[in-house]
Amino acid sequence: MMNNRVATILGIEKPIIQGPMSWITNAEFVAAVSNAGGLGILGPNAGQTTITTSPEETAERMRREIRKTKQLTDKPFGTTLIVDGDLKYTWPILEIIIEEGVQVVLLNGTEGTLTEKIVNPLKEANIKIVYRPLNPTFEDAHAAQDMGVDIYVVTGFDEGGTLPSSAIGTFTITPMIVDVLDIPVVSAGGIGDARGVASAFALGAEGVFLGSRFIPTVENPAALSVKQQIVDSSAADLLFYRTLPAYYRSLPTPFAEKLVALDKQGASRQEIAILSGGSSSIRIGMLEGNGEGGIITVGTGITPIKKIQTVQEVMDELAAGIQ
Repeated sequence: MMNNRVATILGIEKPIIQGPMSWITNAEFVAAVSNAGGLGILGPNAGQTTITTSPEETAERMRREIRKTKQLTDKPFGTTLIVDGDLKYTWPILEIIIEEGVQVVLLNGTEGTLTEKIVNPLKEANIKIVYRPLNPTFEDAHAAQDMGVDIYVVTGFDEGGTLPSSAIGTFTITPMIVDVLDIPVVSAGGIGDARGVASAFALGAEGVFLGSRFIPTVENPAALSVKQQIVDSSAADLLFYRTLPAYYRSLPTPFAEKLVALDKQGASRQEIAILSGGSSSIRIGMLEGNGEGGIITVGTGITPIKKIQTVQEVMDELAAGIQ
């Protein structure tokens, strides 16, 4: 732990990064993770319950949540920056991240979207860059390292949310990327307890990145019914369906079952994506707890979760696996 590069770079006690899940992060939750020694990260739509299509309003909402988080912790925390093709939403949020002095940025991107136009302003502002591509590849990893990102998050097919297009599991893709990079690698996807953490470290990762494990916590804003369903479920219960850009998983809900049925009937990825409504189905299903109109997307690492706990309790359990 004393020589862990991820912890040193980020200024945190434990090299555990909380995944920034759309709609189900807020200042209280993120601050709890950071106060427990990890890195909390504000996700898309953090602290929100309604949608806005305005890039400027989206950015101002994030500014307010950043300021709330600062009132709740003096520890480092991060903000998500999704790198989209035309930078319509990216640029206003990037400017606010710099203005507010956020210490860490999680860059989410797809192939070809990570550019010096985004990286250089962050580096000039001395903001640490944690880069998490949707599809980790050798080429992408080398490009990110050459561009100067500080930490590379390698995500396997075991994750929740938007799945990679390549069905390579977490514990296969982790050493593949570790072996070709000099910068520290963090492993993500399907890690649910200290055994998973220990396994990631054994494969060369210097940190872990978890989203689903933190949903059934007291501080997380997800609906209580969703937290309980995660506790009561295992990976064997997960539904799986095609959509854009590739695949999604969900615990059983009436809405998710409709999407699976469409997939089996041969509907196109685009048709399924239109019906699913993008992140709105996550807001409806996970924040509001309405399974008639939404999904509960989680990774395959949920099986060890047996009760709703505090963030501190989860962090302490996970830390037992750090090597």
